[in-house]
Amino acid sequence: MKLEELRLRHFRNYQDLTVTFGPGVNVLLGENAQGKTNLLEAIYFLALARSHRTSNDRELISWQAETAQVFGRVQKNSGQTPLELDLSKHGKKAKVNHLEQAKLSGYVGQLNVILFAPEDLSLVKGSPQGRRRFMDMEFGQMSHRYLYNTAQYRTILRQRNRYLKELGSKQQSDMVLLDVLSDQLAAYGSEIISARVTLLKRLEVWAAQVHQEISQQRETLSFHYVTSVKDDDLSDTQHIYDALKLLYQKHRDKELFRRTTLIGPHRDDLKFLVNDKDVSSFGSQGQQRTTALSVKLAEIDLMHEQTGEYPVLLLDDVLSELDDSRQTHLLTAIQDKVQTFLTTTSLSGVAQKLIHQPKVFRISNGEIQADE
Repeated sequence: MKLEELRLRHFRNYQDLTVTFGPGVNVLLGENAQGKTNLLEAIYFLALARSHRTSNDRELISWQAETAQVFGRVQKNSGQTPLELDLSKHGKKAKVNHLEQAKLSGYVGQLNVILFAPEDLSLVKGSPQGRRRFMDMEFGQMSHRYLYNTAQYRTILRQRNRYLKELGSKQQSDMVLLDVLSDQLAAYGSEIISARVTLLKRLEVWAAQVHQEISQQRETLSFHYVTSVKDDDLSDTQHIYDALKLLYQKHRDKELFRRTTLIGPHRDDLKFLVNDKDVSSFGSQGQQRTTALSVKLAEIDLMHEQTGEYPVLLLDDVLSELDDSRQTHLLTAIQDKVQTFLTTTSLSGVAQKLIHQPKVFRISNGEIQADE
């Protein structure tokens, strides 16, 4: 999978831009606050119809403009696919092959991207919310069914939480709707947990291999999915569904008192173990960074395994946060494998670690000039 062309109109500090990219490593070179990250954000937005930097799409539209457009031409094994997102104060429209999509679930997955930014180094030691978001964003690109289930789950979760707040001190006769919502939440929640466990097992295989290479065979990496459903076998959707329903019954009084849903995949977590120890608690900063890097590189192979296409890799100033050996491993692993967009303020060290010369784009104040 390759992004051959990108066109932006009134997106952030880009008023009218058309740029053609190379199939290998594309270096976005420039000083800070010139638009390098904005360009990566546009590619990410083109892929997922959402920004990784803001939840307010209005912030993506240039100052004093009413609308913004992001257009991309994607080359896949099946041929070329034009993608387009139109933004306005009324919302956004997504088009595939010039046809508007009724739901974003029909759009996401046309262009798969993996973003690796400095904040992703906190994947290991950061909040459980960040790890849940990581699973949902990455697995949603690989599976329309996962994307649909998470969307439905969030909708029902909001309804259930709202109803729990409304119930207050009402009597037992008012619990019928709560039971219905609990049943629906368990149905979608069991699908999500089962899919997470299945995909994490595959991701673990790839990540463990990368981690061993980076650590020179001194360390082993493994995953542990943390959930309220206490059972060794979390691949059986029916079993998870039954267990969730029992948990909702068991914790009903507590949820009514707290007025929020305490059980389900929105509360689960993912632990990373290095040599069987929780690396977030007992690992060094170097081990934590190696783990994060291993997981990100493993995503490339998992996406290829699940979709038949390699994703596009976005590296937002992440090299400055990695030491020389990890930089070398990262750049060696990606070249000749995936199309990559890399932001940096300096070419020194980048070109030296690449076998083939990257295509360099110099960015200044929302203007781009490609090196010949």
